[in-house]
Amino acid sequence: MKVLVLEDDLDLLKAILEIFDNESFETTGVSKGDDGYFLAEQGGYDLIILDVMLPILSGLEIVKRLRKQQVLTPVIMLTAKDSVEDCVNGLDAGADDYITKPFSTSILLARARAALRRRSSGDLDGNLTCGPIVLAVSLRDAFVDEQSLKLTPKEYELFEFFLRNKDQILSRDQIFERIWGFDSDSASSAVDVYVHHLRKKLAPYEGDLFLKTIRGVGYLLKGEPHV
Repeated sequence: MKVLVLEDDLDLLKAILEIFDNESFETTGVSKGDDGYFLAEQGGYDLIILDVMLPILSGLEIVKRLRKQQVLTPVIMLTAKDSVEDCVNGLDAGADDYITKPFSTSILLARARAALRRRSSGDLDGNLTCGPIVLAVSLRDAFVDEQSLKLTPKEYELFEFFLRNKDQILSRDQIFERIWGFDSDSASSAVDVYVHHLRKKLAPYEGDLFLKTIRGVGYLLKGEPHV
């Protein structure tokens, strides 16, 4: 899981990053609103922790812009107690939750897990679904009627990324950075190759009908199959 933290108080930023690092999240932290917005709009994050008061670009403006661009990454806003109204405005703009400062580590992690559960649309075991196909997160494989699709590690990561970002267009660059990383020796064309492999394994169960190619951009996994 990747978490982006936008907080201009450097001591608090460091503390939040350590909290998520200790829970084995992959973290990125920035202290300026414009820098954070640039990273957030690229996608590839599972959760954004967003302070209301940021220099250059406010947290409220950031969440408004992200939702306008259909970036649906869960957002938890942070605010001082006397700025709760700003977070209410943030919720109206599309944020998922807010926390007032100061807050405990347990509260932050509980709210983060809740936001991630809501976004993933998983069942009680944390499994994700696409039509008749169930992605078993704990087993890192997909099944139909208990029959394994025998996904390779990269196919599993790709399918999970799509499922956790349903109805959101993912560019090839976003997918490549998330699954392979820009420092990988692989070429970005690997995205198309693995999408092709994944579609072949999903096709017998009509799971491929959910996966749409956005010409010149990337891919979109629909909440309902496209025709």
